[in-house]
Amino acid sequence: MPASATKPLRVAVLADSDTRWKWGALTANRVTPRDIRMDGFLLRGRATPTPRQLGEVGVRADSLREVTAVEFLRAMREEPYDVLVLALVGGGVQAVLHGLKRAWEDRPHRPVVVTGYVGVVYEKLADGLLLRHGADLVLANSRQDADRFRAVYEGVGADAGAVTEVALPFLGGAAHTGAHEPYTVVFAAQPSVPDSRRDRAYLLDRLVRHARLHPEREVLLKLRSKPGEHTTHIEELPYQKLSQRLDLPANFRLVYGHMGEVLDRTDLLVTVSSTAALESLHRRIPTAVLTDLGIREALGNHHFIGSGCLASWDQLDGGHRPEPDARWVARQGVATDGAYETAFDTARARITDLLGRPGGLPPLTPYYTPVTAPGYLPGILARHHLGPDGTPLPGAPAAGKEPGPVRQIVRRAARGAYRHGVQRVAPVIRRMGDL
Repeated sequence: MPASATKPLRVAVLADSDTRWKWGALTANRVTPRDIRMDGFLLRGRATPTPRQLGEVGVRADSLREVTAVEFLRAMREEPYDVLVLALVGGGVQAVLHGLKRAWEDRPHRPVVVTGYVGVVYEKLADGLLLRHGADLVLANSRQDADRFRAVYEGVGADAGAVTEVALPFLGGAAHTGAHEPYTVVFAAQPSVPDSRRDRAYLLDRLVRHARLHPEREVLLKLRSKPGEHTTHIEELPYQKLSQRLDLPANFRLVYGHMGEVLDRTDLLVTVSSTAALESLHRRIPTAVLTDLGIREALGNHHFIGSGCLASWDQLDGGHRPEPDARWVARQGVATDGAYETAFDTARARITDLLGRPGGLPPLTPYYTPVTAPGYLPGILARHHLGPDGTPLPGAPAAGKEPGPVRQIVRRAARGAYRHGVQRVAPVIRRMGDL
């Protein structure tokens, strides 16, 4: 039956990292048309967020549990929800869509399924989009992304009707009105950009040099995670470790915490290509996207061509304050003109219409099927213990069972070994390959 117009909507959010949990939970609150009860599900894997990371995100759920894909599908079959938000990497979205199609095949009514991207889409556009096809709403964080998304779907003959323009759900906070005391420069670090020791050491050295050149300023290195924790992307060379070899000036600090709280005291935001740049621009904070390492697709700063924000450390050391291009900013869903609160109206209206559709919603129909992608789709599904038709494979983790003490110990050990391999062994192997 259609959801009651007075009862809170039951919403499930499935996420596979701290950043995607933040996006998924905030999106659920932005796009739903009325009060919700939100149940959070964290997909078990290398990037499952720690309690510290969840606390830093600052988004509360009515319940929160860690699951495998098969366990999640069982919950979606047995528990009644109105809206489901998939905040996963593309392959995870595709696997869950096929699993849900199978799980709901004999149900007359099913939830509205929503997915999208955490931030700026600057790589793997076609791959990521087609892996998300099949959801009822595929959210685009800007007008520019909405146009590109529709072009990809229409270009392969897929239905583009699910593409819905919104904005990044975590924008907000007070606008920057004047310099703080002391003037504060923040470098927003990224786990995987740049990825070489030389480049990361260079950026750290320049940040420290800026602090020495401007002793009257406070210079902060905003970090995403502590060593051993993982985020959406793998961090092989944490800045914390690189900084241990340096004699740091008194006005330089490493900080963690909620990005919004850091931006509250920021007078200049510097980054290579972090989505934090868009949060900063939304608040009208002077924002610099670095060109020191080139303007390259591999860095993601090519996305900011035309923004007016591209600058080098030499320019910033000399007092340069970038001026953003208003037309570019308007196409990024940043909405500095005050229209941000209406950015989710279309999504809310579409979800309302879908919830009230007579006879319920049709089955999910992803573009990828065993017919259209027989050499690609089965592997994606198998990684989540699903067969080609979305059915759990024999031997898949049992649904509804909490891991026992032995399984917990093994899992922690496996994660520790994986992280050791990523942060210690892999860089050594790469350096050996360069000899």
